[in-house]
Amino acid sequence: MIIVLRPDATEKDVEHIVEKIKSWGLTPMISKGVERTIIGVIGEEDILRVQPLEAFPGVEKVMPVLAPYKLVSREFKSENTIIDIKGICIGGKRIVVMAGPCAVESYEQLRAAAEAIKKAGAQVLRGGAFKPRTSPYSFQGLGEEGLKYLRQVADEFGMAVVTELMDPRDLVLVEKYTDIIQIGARNMQNFALLKEVGQSRKPVLLKRGMSATIKEFLMAAEYILSSGNFQVMLCERGVRTFETETRFTFDLNAVPIIKQKSHLPVIVDPSHATGKYSLVPAVARAAVAAGADGLLIEVHPNPEEALSDGEQSLLPDKFAKLMQELKSIARAVGRDL
Repeated sequence: MIIVLRPDATEKDVEHIVEKIKSWGLTPMISKGVERTIIGVIGEEDILRVQPLEAFPGVEKVMPVLAPYKLVSREFKSENTIIDIKGICIGGKRIVVMAGPCAVESYEQLRAAAEAIKKAGAQVLRGGAFKPRTSPYSFQGLGEEGLKYLRQVADEFGMAVVTELMDPRDLVLVEKYTDIIQIGARNMQNFALLKEVGQSRKPVLLKRGMSATIKEFLMAAEYILSSGNFQVMLCERGVRTFETETRFTFDLNAVPIIKQKSHLPVIVDPSHATGKYSLVPAVARAAVAAGADGLLIEVHPNPEEALSDGEQSLLPDKFAKLMQELKSIARAVGRDL
């Protein structure tokens, strides 16, 4: 259920309604928009149906949320969610580009990548300190040392940091160094992990599972929001199909569909979606045209020597060229980059 308040509703009205909801054993979630406030109610809806909510001061109407994902839905919040990270606004008019190597391999490698992507216009530095790999014998990341490099280099170039969290036991450590916590595709339905980041104050970049439907993707995001963290971005990174020409099949449909169904920002990862550096620019251009709020692109100063995903990483000069191309497309759809 959602309770829509009148534009003239006071803070006292809101507090009164919230107290009542809690007294019924339910959980209120407040969303303050530009014009009005909405209170989402989590719990047994039958309890609400017998309450005269529309008689409460400040209440305009009470509506059921038909979608199984309540807080994530457009019904709960019609306005786009905009996440402000150190002045970088994700979900607004400007398309935000997050770029960097798949894995942090050394300080020198990371700094070279950061210098190049910053010059080209990227605002967020990406890099994995903990790497989920199919083989236990593959490079697993530098751990805390990699996190320190990310923070040091990002601060030097005035960028924000996004990196992946794999284990709830590492949450405090990752929070110390990062600005955005990434939940990878393999952990999209790790509900214990989702609940943990739901209690964090850090924004979360949630990647779609490789075999997840859009409904399952949005339900995973609901775990985070229902735990209290509304700063969530949804990342489309391709799904597993029968096709073998690409690493995954990029679901371009997901971008406008999610924008219709949810108020959360949508990010696209063309690097994992294709698995081939030669295809990354085309998919990135398509994502911007389709309405994506941001891109997550792998860039490496020397892909031939990369310890992870070199085959899908752009060289810095190719990335700079792509950024110029994306500016024209962004302007054509009424956005900035």
